[in-house]
Amino acid sequence: MQAISTAARGRLQSIALATAALGLGIGSLTACGSTAATDGASATPSDAARSSEPASAGLTVTDAWAKAAESGMTAAFGTLTNNGSAPVTVVSAATDASDRTELHEMVMKDGEMVMQPKVGGFEVPAGGSFELAPGGSHVMIMDVKKAIKPGDTVRVTLTLDTGGPVEFEAVAKDYAGADESYQPEPGEMSSPGGMASSSSMG
Repeated sequence: MQAISTAARGRLQSIALATAALGLGIGSLTACGSTAATDGASATPSDAARSSEPASAGLTVTDAWAKAAESGMTAAFGTLTNNGSAPVTVVSAATDASDRTELHEMVMKDGEMVMQPKVGGFEVPAGGSFELAPGGSHVMIMDVKKAIKPGDTVRVTLTLDTGGPVEFEAVAKDYAGADESYQPEPGEMSSPGGMASSSSMG
């Protein structure tokens, strides 16, 4: 009887050890599964952050420069490139060189090229570019606060329809362009600083 009882106890101990080992294995598998789920969850916000990246991050300005000017009006030029997947529109601009900056285009009126505010702003197509150049669209800087000499840097900030700002620096240089007229908006008068109605901007 004693021998049978000892054998039974041995089997019970073996079963207990096997059960404990199985429990440890299941616990380890559960822990691994929990880690994977956590890693997946942490990756999701990161992906979401990338997808909600502001459109301004895709717009760049290259070859920027500005026309040197002693007073009055001047302009900034360059190439706007949209690396994003949706069109972006520049709706306004600001600069440290003046309290008044406008987006302008060149149009033919009464047999002469005149510049006027660009209604709707500059639209840069997805994956495309938009040229700001003398004789074409440009950032018009009205009533410069002080002379902008060759080599000076003009800081310009563009505001997009998405709200995100894009900043760039334009180095001033001498430029002798054709004499073009400025066509103000209806009812607009010359500025208190005596802004001329014509300037060599193109």
